[in-house]
Amino acid sequence: MKTQKERLIEKIENAESRKQDWHRAEIVAAVRKRGKTITALSIESGLSANTLKSALQFKYPKGERIISDFLGVQPQEIWPSRYPEQV
Repeated sequence: MKTQKERLIEKIENAESRKQDWHRAEIVAAVRKRGKTITALSIESGLSANTLKSALQFKYPKGERIISDFLGVQPQEIWPSRYPEQV
């Protein structure tokens, strides 16, 4: 029989596994639908042209915030695996 802690851990893992990060192409498409490119958004934010591309592949909170603010959503919605829910 599982302990309460084991059941809680299992419940959290199951919930997290159902949430998937947006695919890189989905993020790029969403930015383009709003009339910009990742490169343009990066430059307008005072960063190097390719800096925001890092956020598409690696955890980069500043870049994630810039992209998510532009898209009007929370970073946790785009990259749920990078922001585990607090219990």
